[in-house]
Amino acid sequence: MSLIFIKRATLRDLPTIMAIINHAKAQLKAAESPQWQDGYPDAAALRRDVDAQQCWLLVVDGQVAGTATMVIGDDPNYRHIEDGQWQNSQDPYATIHRIAIGAGFGGQHLSHYFFSNLISQAYHEGVRNFRMDTHVKNQQMQAIARSFGYKHRGTIYVDEQTRDASRLAFELNLD
Repeated sequence: MSLIFIKRATLRDLPTIMAIINHAKAQLKAAESPQWQDGYPDAAALRRDVDAQQCWLLVVDGQVAGTATMVIGDDPNYRHIEDGQWQNSQDPYATIHRIAIGAGFGGQHLSHYFFSNLISQAYHEGVRNFRMDTHVKNQQMQAIARSFGYKHRGTIYVDEQTRDASRLAFELNLD
Protein backbone atom coordinates (compact mmCIF):
# COMPACT_ATOMS: atom_id res chain seq x y z
CA MET A 1 0.00 0.00 0.00
CA SER A 2 1.25 3.43 -0.92
CA LEU A 3 1.23 6.47 1.34
CA ILE A 4 -1.58 8.64 -0.04
CA PHE A 5 -2.74 11.94 1.44
CA ILE A 6 -3.89 15.44 0.52
CA LYS A 7 -2.38 18.80 1.33
CA ARG A 8 -3.03 22.38 0.35
CA ALA A 9 -1.12 23.63 -2.67
CA THR A 10 1.30 26.54 -2.55
CA LEU A 11 2.40 28.85 -5.33
CA ARG A 12 5.58 26.83 -5.82
CA ASP A 13 3.32 23.89 -6.82
CA LEU A 14 1.80 25.86 -9.71
CA PRO A 15 4.05 24.39 -12.48
CA THR A 16 3.18 20.86 -11.33
CA ILE A 17 -0.51 21.74 -11.11
CA MET A 18 -0.45 23.14 -14.66
CA ALA A 19 1.25 20.00 -15.98
CA ILE A 20 -1.49 17.88 -14.41
CA ILE A 21 -4.24 20.14 -15.78
CA ASN A 22 -2.68 20.08 -19.27
CA HIS A 23 -2.55 16.28 -19.15
CA ALA A 24 -6.24 16.22 -18.19
CA LYS A 25 -7.08 18.61 -21.02
CA ALA A 26 -5.41 16.23 -23.48
CA GLN A 27 -7.36 13.29 -22.06
CA LEU A 28 -10.65 15.16 -22.37
CA LYS A 29 -9.81 16.09 -25.95
CA ALA A 30 -9.00 12.47 -26.78
CA ALA A 31 -12.39 11.50 -25.35
CA GLU A 32 -13.99 14.11 -27.65
CA SER A 33 -15.20 16.20 -24.73
CA PRO A 34 -15.22 19.97 -25.28
CA GLN A 35 -14.70 20.51 -21.55
CA TRP A 36 -11.48 22.43 -20.77
CA GLN A 37 -10.69 22.88 -24.48
CA ASP A 38 -11.02 26.67 -24.45
CA GLY A 39 -7.99 27.51 -22.30
CA TYR A 40 -9.78 27.11 -18.98
CA PRO A 41 -8.59 26.37 -16.37
CA ASP A 42 -5.55 28.54 -16.85
CA ALA A 43 -2.68 29.51 -14.57
CA ALA A 44 -4.47 32.66 -13.40
CA ALA A 45 -7.53 30.69 -12.24
CA LEU A 46 -5.36 28.13 -10.48
CA ARG A 47 -3.27 30.86 -8.86
CA ARG A 48 -6.50 32.33 -7.46
CA ASP A 49 -7.42 28.88 -6.11
CA VAL A 50 -4.02 28.58 -4.43
CA ASP A 51 -4.17 32.12 -3.03
CA ALA A 52 -7.62 31.38 -1.58
CA GLN A 53 -6.26 28.14 -0.03
CA GLN A 54 -8.81 26.15 -2.02
CA CYS A 55 -6.39 24.17 -4.19
CA TRP A 56 -5.46 20.71 -2.96
CA LEU A 57 -2.85 18.20 -4.03
CA LEU A 58 -3.04 14.43 -3.92
CA VAL A 59 0.35 13.09 -2.85
CA VAL A 60 1.30 9.48 -3.54
CA ASP A 61 4.59 8.23 -2.09
CA GLY A 62 5.99 11.75 -2.01
CA GLN A 63 4.94 12.68 -5.57
CA VAL A 64 2.13 15.04 -6.54
CA ALA A 65 -0.33 12.83 -8.40
CA GLY A 66 -3.36 15.08 -8.65
CA THR A 67 -4.91 18.47 -8.11
CA ALA A 68 -8.40 19.69 -7.22
CA THR A 69 -10.12 22.81 -6.02
CA MET A 70 -12.60 22.56 -3.19
CA VAL A 71 -14.72 25.60 -2.43
CA ILE A 72 -16.77 25.71 0.74
CA GLY A 73 -19.50 28.27 0.24
CA ASP A 74 -21.93 29.52 -2.34
CA ASP A 75 -21.06 28.89 -5.99
CA PRO A 76 -22.86 31.42 -8.23
CA ASN A 77 -23.03 28.83 -11.03
CA TYR A 78 -25.26 26.65 -8.83
CA ARG A 79 -27.87 29.25 -7.94
CA HIS A 80 -29.99 28.39 -10.98
CA ILE A 81 -30.61 24.75 -11.84
CA GLU A 82 -32.78 23.47 -14.70
CA ASP A 83 -34.56 20.16 -15.19
CA GLY A 84 -34.42 19.42 -11.47
CA GLN A 85 -33.57 20.89 -8.10
CA TRP A 86 -31.10 20.60 -5.27
CA GLN A 87 -32.23 18.29 -2.49
CA ASN A 88 -30.65 20.53 0.15
CA SER A 89 -30.62 24.22 -0.67
CA GLN A 90 -30.49 25.38 2.95
CA ASP A 91 -27.16 24.21 4.37
CA PRO A 92 -23.61 25.16 3.38
CA TYR A 93 -21.98 22.96 0.77
CA ALA A 94 -18.58 22.19 -0.66
CA THR A 95 -17.98 22.05 -4.39
CA ILE A 96 -15.18 20.02 -5.92
CA HIS A 97 -13.86 21.58 -9.12
CA ARG A 98 -10.90 21.15 -11.46
CA ILE A 99 -9.99 17.67 -10.25
CA ALA A 100 -7.32 15.93 -12.33
CA ILE A 101 -4.85 13.09 -11.99
CA GLY A 102 -1.41 13.46 -13.54
CA ALA A 103 0.37 11.49 -16.22
CA GLY A 104 1.82 8.25 -14.96
CA PHE A 105 -0.82 7.86 -12.25
CA GLY A 106 -3.74 6.62 -14.34
CA GLY A 107 -5.45 3.30 -13.70
CA GLN A 108 -4.77 3.33 -9.95
CA HIS A 109 -8.22 4.61 -8.89
CA LEU A 110 -6.52 7.61 -7.30
CA SER A 111 -9.51 9.83 -8.03
CA HIS A 112 -11.40 7.72 -5.49
CA TYR A 113 -8.76 8.38 -2.84
CA PHE A 114 -8.78 12.04 -3.75
CA PHE A 115 -12.57 12.44 -3.51
CA SER A 116 -12.64 10.48 -0.27
CA ASN A 117 -9.96 12.68 1.28
CA LEU A 118 -11.59 15.91 0.09
CA ILE A 119 -14.98 14.85 1.42
CA SER A 120 -13.36 13.88 4.74
CA GLN A 121 -11.62 17.26 4.96
CA ALA A 122 -14.86 19.17 4.37
CA TYR A 123 -16.75 16.87 6.73
CA HIS A 124 -14.16 17.64 9.42
CA GLU A 125 -14.93 21.33 8.82
CA GLY A 126 -18.65 20.68 9.41
CA VAL A 127 -19.84 20.40 5.80
CA ARG A 128 -22.36 17.66 5.05
CA ASN A 129 -23.47 18.68 1.57
CA PHE A 130 -21.41 18.42 -1.59
CA ARG A 131 -21.93 19.47 -5.19
CA MET A 132 -20.08 19.02 -8.44
CA ASP A 133 -20.68 19.35 -12.15
CA THR A 134 -19.29 17.95 -15.34
CA HIS A 135 -19.87 18.01 -19.06
CA VAL A 136 -22.31 15.47 -20.47
CA LYS A 137 -19.45 13.90 -22.47
CA ASN A 138 -17.23 13.43 -19.42
CA GLN A 139 -18.37 9.89 -18.72
CA GLN A 140 -15.45 9.14 -16.42
CA MET A 141 -16.31 11.96 -14.01
CA GLN A 142 -19.99 11.00 -14.06
CA ALA A 143 -19.06 7.43 -13.11
CA ILE A 144 -16.86 8.65 -10.25
CA ALA A 145 -19.62 10.93 -8.96
CA ARG A 146 -22.16 8.10 -8.99
CA SER A 147 -19.72 5.70 -7.33
CA PHE A 148 -19.58 8.08 -4.36
CA GLY A 149 -23.34 8.34 -4.13
CA TYR A 150 -23.71 11.73 -5.80
CA LYS A 151 -27.15 12.07 -7.38
CA HIS A 152 -27.83 13.84 -10.66
CA ARG A 153 -29.99 16.85 -9.82
CA GLY A 154 -30.32 18.73 -13.12
CA THR A 155 -28.38 21.08 -15.37
CA ILE A 156 -26.43 24.19 -14.44
CA TYR A 157 -24.53 26.63 -16.66
CA VAL A 158 -20.96 27.61 -15.92
CA ASP A 159 -19.62 31.12 -16.32
CA GLU A 160 -16.88 30.25 -18.81
CA GLN A 161 -16.07 31.39 -22.32
CA THR A 162 -17.18 28.16 -23.94
CA ARG A 163 -19.66 27.17 -26.62
CA ASP A 164 -21.36 24.60 -24.41
CA ALA A 165 -21.63 25.95 -20.86
CA SER A 166 -24.22 23.39 -19.75
CA ARG A 167 -23.09 20.93 -17.11
CA LEU A 168 -24.70 17.98 -15.39
CA ALA A 169 -25.10 18.92 -11.72
CA PHE A 170 -24.61 16.37 -8.94
CA GLU A 171 -25.23 16.50 -5.19
CA LEU A 172 -24.20 14.35 -2.21
CA ASN A 173 -25.81 14.77 1.21
CA LEU A 174 -24.29 13.13 4.29
CA ASP A 175 -25.60 12.80 7.84
